[in-house]
Amino acid sequence: MSNDIRIKKGLDIKLKGAAEKTSEQAIISNFYTLRPEDFHSVIPKLISKVGTKVKAGEPVFYDKSNENVKFVSPVSGEIIDIVRGEKRKILSVKIGADKSQTYQDNGVFNLDSADGEAVKSHLLSSGCWPFVKQRPYDVIANPDKSPKAIFISGYASAPLTADLDFTLAGKQAELQAAVTALGKLTEGIVHVSVGKSSKSPLAGLEGVILHKVSGPHPSGNVGTLINKVDPVNKGEVVWTVSAQDLVIIGELLLTGKFNAERIVALVGSSVEKPRYFVTKIGSEVSTIIYDKGVDKGSNGNVRIISGNVLSGKQIQLDGSLDYYSNVISVIPEGDDYEFFGWNKPVFNKVSTSRALTFSWLTPNKEYDLNTNTNGEHRAFVTTGSYEEVFPLDIFPMQILKACMYKDLDEMEALGMYEVAPEDFALTEFICVSKQPHQDIIRKGLDVMLKEIG
Repeated sequence: MSNDIRIKKGLDIKLKGAAEKTSEQAIISNFYTLRPEDFHSVIPKLISKVGTKVKAGEPVFYDKSNENVKFVSPVSGEIIDIVRGEKRKILSVKIGADKSQTYQDNGVFNLDSADGEAVKSHLLSSGCWPFVKQRPYDVIANPDKSPKAIFISGYASAPLTADLDFTLAGKQAELQAAVTALGKLTEGIVHVSVGKSSKSPLAGLEGVILHKVSGPHPSGNVGTLINKVDPVNKGEVVWTVSAQDLVIIGELLLTGKFNAERIVALVGSSVEKPRYFVTKIGSEVSTIIYDKGVDKGSNGNVRIISGNVLSGKQIQLDGSLDYYSNVISVIPEGDDYEFFGWNKPVFNKVSTSRALTFSWLTPNKEYDLNTNTNGEHRAFVTTGSYEEVFPLDIFPMQILKACMYKDLDEMEALGMYEVAPEDFALTEFICVSKQPHQDIIRKGLDVMLKEIG
């Protein structure tokens, strides 16, 4: 069964530097890093200490508020450093990898005879539970609550993001095992979205309702899928899983091994040869971006982002791949200013406005954009532009303001339960007031999580 979802509101930002559909093995990283900050609202409690030997898939720490939620090592090796910040807050756990990898054996899981509780227990004990996230609050799912539905987006519409049709190719068995297991965790439906003309292996899965989506970004966001299919109301919970994480879950169920392998797209106008690399969660970014990887014409003045350019996080060359990222973007750093840039025709930038801007004349043109915000932070200006790129049945400016003055009743009434920061990435991009929309929504969700739970 399939349903078509057509999104009319949104904006496709066409950037130079899309990855060619060729993959190669990344340089094997010597060190892998787990950062608790990748798991929002989690307070880590260490199981291992410096010098401890761990296998791939062996727990390193767990969530202090729920000891059943474990976070495992992506590789076998030795814990060589635990970096702490203020008040001894754990910032990262660094693991030196063995040359020959060994895996913790979780056993082959029999999906045919297992019920939902057995599946949940297996995912928790094996370290796969952090891949399951929930709305409301956009945090790791609470295993004590049952979702009314589970949503998986197999269509990536963000600029320069990894092509899921390519990265999931040949993983049909793992994907089917994962969605079969997830289907046992809910009394509702597992909803999967793919592009309208996609040839994704997700389109052939059994036990799901397939949605074919089309339209500009954010048509590929899972938040858009939730809003158009089954919105989240007060007291309800839905779970989400990213498409590539399904492969890790499925392989664990079929083989008993936690294989943290990722196919990562190296993209951006500052990359000489954008392409895909096979690596692992938490690997060193320098194993993908090495000397010949970045365009010399940029003079090294670039920004490296773990994730897509709209909602990813800035990292340094000596940093590591985020737990949930499958793309590394490298674009020019926008630390220069144009003289009278506000008062002359603009041909080299993307804009939804037609006031001295002409990107609307060339909808298929690819742009070489940098990180310059082209303006300063100021109070909200009511222009109606947010609504043009925001397809959810929610008032974007009103909900942003409610988050800023922390009115919980108003946040509830406006639909805060179903949004996540990434849903506001486009409104932040076009914002003439240069307000940090994603940060505002994240702080609003944190207030609700603390006060309402």
